[in-house]
Amino acid sequence: MEYSEFYKRIDDLADRADRRGVLTRTSFLTPAEQTLLRQYYRGDRLVLTGGQQTCERQAAFFLPEYMTPEEFDPSAYLAAVRIEAHFGMPGHRDYLGAALGLGIRRDALGDVRIFDGTAYVFCLPSVQPLLLDELTKVGRVGVTTAPCALNEVPAPVLKVKTRTFTVKSLRFDAVLGSMFGLSRTLAAEMIRAGAAKLNDLPCERTDAAVKEGDTISLRGHGKGRLKTVGARSKKERIFLETEVYV
Repeated sequence: MEYSEFYKRIDDLADRADRRGVLTRTSFLTPAEQTLLRQYYRGDRLVLTGGQQTCERQAAFFLPEYMTPEEFDPSAYLAAVRIEAHFGMPGHRDYLGAALGLGIRRDALGDVRIFDGTAYVFCLPSVQPLLLDELTKVGRVGVTTAPCALNEVPAPVLKVKTRTFTVKSLRFDAVLGSMFGLSRTLAAEMIRAGAAKLNDLPCERTDAAVKEGDTISLRGHGKGRLKTVGARSKKERIFLETEVYV
């Protein structure tokens, strides 16, 4: 996979923030793009946020020298819209499809959170007026919209299942297999077949090193995180604690 254009864009934004003393940003990045950015960019004036730190899709902000991450206020650069559905319960795809149908690019939209009949959409300020003025139906359901402060968007309730086990080493196939209840042989086959991701990036190396905090996903089995790497047992096996999202 070729990432040269992505890296070129990152270099340009970081350089402009440094040379001109202005804040620059990307649009909303996917989790995979965020991983690439963290691996590539080594500067200390980067902030990633989607409006709230719990957001999956986040924009990258390159701060000028005079601004610290603690001084950065995402509400000055990102927006949110509350959408009330009437006499129906549209799903995530319905809301996203309705927004894209207005001509809005996907990377101008962040997370879409749904609570009963109300949806909250994080977005770039440039597209907020279009959502407020033109979004009147989601599918066949009539809706009303209103601006919403970022800190008024409810946080999602993340359900996880904790799994603890031991492995001989922190190889990708060993951790993934135990995490999803598979034999190491089957785990290795699925990794080589391209069914697994490490930190949201495709990984076909069975011996890739996994570390504490890494996310692991397997097609058809779900996604989780290596929460804790513990001590070694008397037989030199490593105790691990993982969280699998349910």
